[in-house]
Amino acid sequence: MKKKVQKNKKSKAKKRKLSFMKIIFYALLWFFGLSIFFTLAYRWINPPITPLMISRAIIDKESIKKDWVNLEEISPYMIAAAMAAEDNNFLGHNGFDFGAIQKAIDGNKKGKRKRGASTISQQTAKNVFLWSGRSWIRKGLEVYFTFLIETFWTKERIMEVYLNVIEMGPGIYGSEAAAEHYFHTSAKKISKRQACLITACYPNPRKWNPANPTNYINRKANRISALMPKLGKIKFDKESIAKAQERYQKREEKRIKKNEGKVIQL
Repeated sequence: MKKKVQKNKKSKAKKRKLSFMKIIFYALLWFFGLSIFFTLAYRWINPPITPLMISRAIIDKESIKKDWVNLEEISPYMIAAAMAAEDNNFLGHNGFDFGAIQKAIDGNKKGKRKRGASTISQQTAKNVFLWSGRSWIRKGLEVYFTFLIETFWTKERIMEVYLNVIEMGPGIYGSEAAAEHYFHTSAKKISKRQACLITACYPNPRKWNPANPTNYINRKANRISALMPKLGKIKFDKESIAKAQERYQKREEKRIKKNEGKVIQL
């Protein structure tokens, strides 16, 4: 009798375990399926809203100011300033700039001001698909979605989405809304100085105002402006991307060799 009861208990426990595993399996299947579906859809369809926009609207009671424009309608100054400020190697890497990550780790170890190493691709993945905040789960998902957009989107599309969804002030999202709000102009007509001032306010656009810059923001804008010519003419055609990838790969090989073959030294 006891053996029969024990057998029944084991059988029920086994069924519960199998049911739990089945739920996990289907949940993961749905997650991967939906994430790939939306990533593919957003290659052609503009994201109507982002989790951050929803969060700001509900929690902070902010109105949403955004006006989507194609990349052709955004000044080359804005594109270059974004790359100079956030991701010099955007055209060359595959979503992750390991050299920048190494510099950030080394700098943080030495007690310098903490610096991030998120690429424009990573920021786009975070802005479009994820919530704000810092946790290992969110960071892991950011890596996953960065891989997806780098796989299914072009660099041109990543930049276009980035410059249309990034937060550029309280309730202000994208280059067009920022240009209109701060400088009463359009993203296409924005000047080099104005573009540098807007990007100088990253990564804390809610704290700084590009139309009323502090000495710190002015100095940062000057550094961005000085770096922009070094990027050269930014093109998104296949040949230009291939050349950028080749240059980045050579730099990475030198960095890895310098670090005794280690990709990242933690």
